[in-house]
Amino acid sequence: MTTTSVHAPAAAPLRTARSRAIAWDWAVLVAVLLVGASLPLFLPPAELNIAVRVLVFALMGIGWNIMSGFGGLFSFGHAAYFGIGSYTAAYLLVEHGISPWLGLLAGMVLSAAAAVGISYLAFRYRLQGAYYAMSTFAFAEMLRLFVTGNDALQRTVGFTVPVLQGSSPGMFQFPAGSPFYYWLGLLMVVLALAVSIAFVRSRAGRFTLATRDDELAASAVGIDTLRHKLTAVAISAAITAAAGVLYFQYYMFIDPDLAFGAHVSNNAIITAVVGGSGTVWGPLVGALVMAPLSDLTAAFLREPPAALSFLAGHGGLDIVLYAVILIAFVILLPKGLYGTARTKLDERRRR
Repeated sequence: MTTTSVHAPAAAPLRTARSRAIAWDWAVLVAVLLVGASLPLFLPPAELNIAVRVLVFALMGIGWNIMSGFGGLFSFGHAAYFGIGSYTAAYLLVEHGISPWLGLLAGMVLSAAAAVGISYLAFRYRLQGAYYAMSTFAFAEMLRLFVTGNDALQRTVGFTVPVLQGSSPGMFQFPAGSPFYYWLGLLMVVLALAVSIAFVRSRAGRFTLATRDDELAASAVGIDTLRHKLTAVAISAAITAAAGVLYFQYYMFIDPDLAFGAHVSNNAIITAVVGGSGTVWGPLVGALVMAPLSDLTAAFLREPPAALSFLAGHGGLDIVLYAVILIAFVILLPKGLYGTARTKLDERRRR
């Protein structure tokens, strides 16, 4: 009786704080849905195109963050899961006329299965840290080379979405400039964020975080570390595959370099790191910054200020400027934008 009376008051504030954090996350998610859904009413078509790219980046960042931010399994090969998702939907649609919605489900399942398979083998042979990261990169590159040389997958030609007349929700196709692509992409992002919130707040999520922080200690107290790592890997790959399907349906084309290229993995990593890896909202913040950044830097260099007019017309400088901005983010804000802001708010509360 004495033990209960001592520990109960200490546990109550912890449960209250946890409940408040969960309620806050769900409230923010509802706000993201409501505010995001209203944007097409105000955005012109050009900006709406950038908004869809933000959603693709957000899905990739959320997927990578579950595996690498929450799971501690750094991946250089998320292009593999992006490509499996996009190519599964593309092949089923173009070769067999199957709805991209079924292709989406098939791509997510295949990506999760592939991720679990390659990760299980890596863990079985005790690949960790940089060695595991390189194994994911090698897997993505292997898939790119396989697709490039495969006749059934159109080699380097890739797949193009067969254009239909008018709208066809069942075939995930709408007229150019339609806001439905954006709304469906927004729904995917909201669902991915909901999965991220539910996962990190769940018992399995807490065990995954414990495994990330100290795998030996987690294993010593009875946590099945392998199962929880593979769970994070599967969820991560499925969400990234959804990003690949959204990309294919919106841009209506995919080829081996667009699907499995190293830039896809880089975008997933950069989005999460700039926003704040290991946080629920970091990937969304990172997507809002990084997706428009390449367009902004290219526009700046096309029409620079008079004092910098000598920069106009030099190809590749937009990529250099993009890289400089990224390096500055990493050096000055190692916890990312959202992570840094949350840390400062927590410090103020403690004072």
